[in-house]
Amino acid sequence: QALGDAGLTASDIDEVIVVGGMSRMPAVLEKVKGVFGKEPNRNVNPDEAVALGAAIQAGVLSGEVGDIVLLDVTPLTLGLETLGSVLTELIPRNTTIPTRKNETFTTAADGQTSVDIHVLQGERPMAADNKSIGRFMLDGVLPAPRGIPQIEVMFDIDANGILSVSAQDKGTGKEQKIVIQSGSGISKEDIERMVNEAKTHEAEDQQRRAEIETRNQADSLVYNTEKLLTDNAEKVPEDLKTEVEAKIATLKAAIQANNVAEMQTAMTDLNESMQRLGEAVYAQASETPTEESAEGGEPPEEGSSDDDTVEGEFREV
Repeated sequence: QALGDAGLTASDIDEVIVVGGMSRMPAVLEKVKGVFGKEPNRNVNPDEAVALGAAIQAGVLSGEVGDIVLLDVTPLTLGLETLGSVLTELIPRNTTIPTRKNETFTTAADGQTSVDIHVLQGERPMAADNKSIGRFMLDGVLPAPRGIPQIEVMFDIDANGILSVSAQDKGTGKEQKIVIQSGSGISKEDIERMVNEAKTHEAEDQQRRAEIETRNQADSLVYNTEKLLTDNAEKVPEDLKTEVEAKIATLKAAIQANNVAEMQTAMTDLNESMQRLGEAVYAQASETPTEESAEGGEPPEEGSSDDDTVEGEFREV
């Protein structure tokens, strides 16, 4: 497993050093030899190695030892449950700790005033197939259309493996957080089982995630198209409006039936009409004189823009 995670094969290893009580067992030594094709190095005293390692760890944590860097890693992927009950990864498995990762999310519904922060641990793409290790609510989010609020989520793991998760609404500054102790009650056997299950179900998991992502994209397209029609009702020709509304209805029916193939076809059709819808809105806007032009003023210089404008992509939670 370690070789696979590192992208190596047994032939890439020059020497195998065995340490620990298990290194005294002939069956273990034979297994190591069989895997790597070479005799393991047994020159390290197992008892001394344990004592020395504990002493070095204590020295590093106390600050008395500064020339040695100890690296530990996260045993499983850490992330959040997001729209469609999927696991959105923040800290991948085998990331060196201490580490910190933040990502900005947004709301999935209009007028949403709270966000459920569900922290998960595991290797499966669906939230239900992973271990829940923490959950809290961020309240006080200002009501706004979906996709507008910005919720910054921070995962911070210290040298002891203790995970701190915080969520802050950038609009109000309100924040909530929890602290999750190292290990979260999960054993080595559980870790191995979860990794193996992820490999076993990889193909079906990828298909399930792809289906949910398609559904999310379809739902978002319906929302954005309806909003564009509402906001620009007077600028859209009636025949085009009727056409777009019919295609919206077709896509909604596919979403309701949870038919991925029909959703993809309906999205392609609706996107084509959305292009013409956008062209119609901009054409109508260009025919309406600006206030400066109407009063004899100069139009804005061509190519002028706001250099402070930044585009961003957010995930829904």
